[in-house]
Amino acid sequence: MNFATWIVEHGGVVFGAVGVVAAMLAAIGSAKGLSIVGQAASGLVPEEPQKFGKTLILQLLPGTQGLYGFVIGLLILLKLTGDLPLEQGMYLAAVGMPIGFVGWGSAVSQGKVAASGIGILAKNESQTTKGIIYSVMVETYALLAFVISLLLFFNFTSFFA
Repeated sequence: MNFATWIVEHGGVVFGAVGVVAAMLAAIGSAKGLSIVGQAASGLVPEEPQKFGKTLILQLLPGTQGLYGFVIGLLILLKLTGDLPLEQGMYLAAVGMPIGFVGWGSAVSQGKVAASGIGILAKNESQTTKGIIYSVMVETYALLAFVISLLLFFNFTSFFA
């Protein structure tokens, strides 16, 4: 069996798995974003432990992209079978890409904005909500990418009917 034949016969599941991996890029971004905020919060909480709850809210925000990627990755994974045709596997790879790439970038960016929100909290606790709002604005693009990935996924059966 040559490589071209192998790709035609088994490429569907391989490309589908690429879609799962692509969706999981959002989790990598979330981990990085959470790390950025956690480092900023770790500088504030020892000095002002009463602000822990508010720092935790800011730190949790970049974690949502990882959840979006997990949902899409799980949906793709549930479609994978050993006899998945190549074109369907390639389609599933494309399903994971919007949330994977946008989720990765937005989670890291959201972590940076949320870390700046920790600075707002340190200087003027009454203005913390503004830092949360700035951070949530970055989330908008992850949500849009999540919706695109969902629409692509739920269009899967009609696309190949």
